[in-house]
Amino acid sequence: MILVTGGAGYIGSHTCVALLDAGYDITVVDNFANSNPKAIERIKSITGKDFPFYQIDVCDYDALDRVFFLHNIDVVIHFAGLKAVGESVAKPLMYYEQNLTSTIALLHVMQRHDTKHLIFSSSATVYHADNAMPLTEDSRLGCINPYGWTKLFNEQIITDTIKAQKNASAVLLRYFNPIGAHPSGNIGEDPLGIPNNLFPYITQTAVGKLNSLPVYGNDYDTPDGTGIRDYIHVMDLAEGHVAAVKYVKKHKGTHAFNLGTGEGTSVMEMIHAFEAVSGVKIKYHIVARRPGDLPIGYADPSHAEKELRWKAQKTLQESCADSWRWQSKNPNGYQSES
Repeated sequence: MILVTGGAGYIGSHTCVALLDAGYDITVVDNFANSNPKAIERIKSITGKDFPFYQIDVCDYDALDRVFFLHNIDVVIHFAGLKAVGESVAKPLMYYEQNLTSTIALLHVMQRHDTKHLIFSSSATVYHADNAMPLTEDSRLGCINPYGWTKLFNEQIITDTIKAQKNASAVLLRYFNPIGAHPSGNIGEDPLGIPNNLFPYITQTAVGKLNSLPVYGNDYDTPDGTGIRDYIHVMDLAEGHVAAVKYVKKHKGTHAFNLGTGEGTSVMEMIHAFEAVSGVKIKYHIVARRPGDLPIGYADPSHAEKELRWKAQKTLQESCADSWRWQSKNPNGYQSES
């Protein structure tokens, strides 16, 4: 049995679908701080499979302990946590308290129930700003915002905890920039309030929910002046977790992997790619750079290809098409459903 914390969220929900499609049994917990209960219903609808769900906060040791008591959990995939970079700068204590406390509580409960295998939802934000590209797992670590530090601190907490246990293992998955949606268009990215990430801002502008897309800086040292990132389809990311489940059961210790495509796409290239696929013209305006944003960031995913036997398969065009299908079917996200 696999426990998925934060399983109603964007990446969590797609990973639940991939796990169920691969034949795994799952139990899901989520407190809906960053998600919607309808995601759970739609995961079941897409896969045709049922699974236990508990609305709890992972910081609640006793509630989490009851879930472990009821189910024979041998692997945990830990998504639960706060995730907005800007909000983390404004409310650092909230981020440190929530994101670190939840992981510590989870590790305590795992130890009590002798659950030895953990897959952690980490981020490319753990890498230092002065690294050369592409980023490898050996690139220098260091963060520029509290959100990134919570990911890096959690990586260290997990590494030390796993080292202190016999036959325990963990996989740290460092995501680059997830985009796209399930091909059905029934689950996708549904951020609360104004989106923090580029792609939901593009799709919400396309559907008329937002007026214009702000492009943060067009004076970077890149071919078109806009920032370059490594955008990976969320279903490719989900399949990376399925591969990690197989890996974590066979390899002791802690292992980090980049999950990205290895290719960089600029903001303007992304806008044009989406326009070509959707047939919708995106209104945008140039604004000042955001503090802390890097000109270029993309992965070297070769370690994951070699060890996890995983590689991103979906194209940028597929990502655009799937995101547009989700947004056009659900113009107000999960709230579109009456």
